[in-house]
Amino acid sequence: MFDKLDFTVEKYEELSLKVSDPDIIANQSEWQKYIREMSELEPIVKKYKEYKDLKSNMEEAKEMLSMGDDELKELAKMEIAEAEERIPELEDELRIALLPKDPNDDKNVILEVRAGTGGDEAALFAADLLRMYTRFAERQGWKMELMDVNEIGIGGVKEASVLVKGRGAYSKLKYESGTHRVQRVPETESSGRIHTSAATVAVLPEVDDVEVEIKPEDIRVDVYRASGNGGQCVNTTDSAVRLTHLPTGMVVTCQDEKSQLKNRDKAMKVLKSRLYDKMLQEQNDAISADRRSQVGSGDRSERIRTYNFPQGRVTDHRIGMTLYKLDSFMEGEIDEILNGLITADQAEKMKAFGSGN
Repeated sequence: MFDKLDFTVEKYEELSLKVSDPDIIANQSEWQKYIREMSELEPIVKKYKEYKDLKSNMEEAKEMLSMGDDELKELAKMEIAEAEERIPELEDELRIALLPKDPNDDKNVILEVRAGTGGDEAALFAADLLRMYTRFAERQGWKMELMDVNEIGIGGVKEASVLVKGRGAYSKLKYESGTHRVQRVPETESSGRIHTSAATVAVLPEVDDVEVEIKPEDIRVDVYRASGNGGQCVNTTDSAVRLTHLPTGMVVTCQDEKSQLKNRDKAMKVLKSRLYDKMLQEQNDAISADRRSQVGSGDRSERIRTYNFPQGRVTDHRIGMTLYKLDSFMEGEIDEILNGLITADQAEKMKAFGSGN
């Protein structure tokens, strides 16, 4: 581990010299690239400096114990005790900081919510999940942009796609991919019987053009008139766009914008992200099970979470965490479970790559 840390410090110092070089400053794209690299390494370098300073201070305190001043000895004992408590914590933090970083973590996200089994109740739950993520994004200071939505008359959502823009959006929301199950009494249920229904969530990193190449001949473009609830917002022009990726059969629609060109651009973003996600899934499937993180495997066929309204609880089945504050959770206060998932993911990666490395 310490060899890696020393190498990281050397690399950081090299980058510091580069960003001060007038020739590199003149090339803004290159300069920005080095600045980004520095910002990624800086937290590790600072933490490693704290670790080395603490070790040095502890050695000095041990030397003070050989002196005759009782007051100094007492101070030294306190400093040694504090250092002995903090040093193992710092070592764990440094191991986590050195774990391989998901290259998609800082990307924006295309989040898709779809009603599953359960009819109208599933569509209502999908709308609740979409609202939950909207609230969470607001609390994070992220921006959300509606890409496409297929609503039903009672306030439910059959499917919806939104673009979430913000630093670290994928690093947190990627754990939401999977099947979400709800248990509650529908408003239309007169006998008070609890129904179980489900919705699925897909979290896709927004990708750059260089990451996914789509040949023009592989795309079929259909345009049609967009529709809205109750006849409202119905376009009189063919502005809605449907893209079909012929090699995979993937279909993406977008009708949120009045402009056909804007709808086409949005639909292409979604298609690229889905293709990129498919590529990542195929790569993950090729990796042996013991080298994959259980939390971050991206397996969307499994039920990841249950929302039980009669008992006011939400349970994440991947880490066995249950919270009895469903109301605030549905208002976007999902940090506690997300932090638990991140911690479990880190622990799994440390186990896979060896904590002593």
